[in-house]
Amino acid sequence: MVKAARENRSKFLKIRCPDCSNEQIIFEKATSVIECASCGKILAEPTGGKVSLKAEIVETFE
Repeated sequence: MVKAARENRSKFLKIRCPDCSNEQIIFEKATSVIECASCGKILAEPTGGKVSLKAEIVETFE
């Protein structure tokens, strides 16, 4: 029962850079700063739990 409740608590997110519209997939609970692969703008910063997003979420993957 516990194992079933713990599955799929975290997600991957496809986000879009507000500057260059590049899309990339990130982990919802990333532990490092995530920069755009094209222009280098900071898209997400770690907060100790879920990331603080500075980009638009396009899609979520479980």
